[in-house]
Amino acid sequence: MVALLADGYGHWPGPWVLVFPLFWLLVVVLVVTVLRRAGWRRRGWCGGGEHAPLAVLGRRYAQGEIDEAEYRERRGVLTEDGGKR
Repeated sequence: MVALLADGYGHWPGPWVLVFPLFWLLVVVLVVTVLRRAGWRRRGWCGGGEHAPLAVLGRRYAQGEIDEAEYRERRGVLTEDGGKR
């Protein structure tokens, strides 16, 4: 195995044998990360554009910005079920 890494003169490939694969791995990870984040912004935090307003409404209710009656009323309008849930 050691003889396979050395050339005919006994020289080793040096650190470059690891640097180039690590560089390309880093490039792939960065591209995937950027694409995923761009997709999250486009779809909203809950995985779909139609659910993002419900997430905002739930967060406002959890933080106490709106009371239960207003939450149910607005949720009913968003889901079109009259707030029955």
